[in-house]
Amino acid sequence: MRKILMILAVLFFVSSLPAIAGSEGPMHFPKGANAEANKHNEEGIAAWNKGDIKGALMHFQAASKIDSSIGESHFNEAVCLDKLGQHGDAAMHFKAAKGNAHGNKKILDSPILNAHLH
Repeated sequence: MRKILMILAVLFFVSSLPAIAGSEGPMHFPKGANAEANKHNEEGIAAWNKGDIKGALMHFQAASKIDSSIGESHFNEAVCLDKLGQHGDAAMHFKAAKGNAHGNKKILDSPILNAHLH
């Protein structure tokens, strides 16, 4: 009986991950970030808010190309890639986001990031 309950609990947890992860969206850059990269990031957030995930991804990729040391940039690329079903690429960017988080708890404690990396 315990084994069945444990299996049911695990199945419930795993099935609830997409609902938890799906609620996360892109993040703003920290103060002092490169102005041009920040401009692309803000344009990406605006596109995301309009439901234009591919357009948002293009802006986040441009921001990341300008300054790849910003964890939020990789995180934003990753949430777009996840939304587009490109989970392998998303995991790669979530890993880069974690490595460049600079202590940002929103990145480090992100359910969608941790679901992709575990």
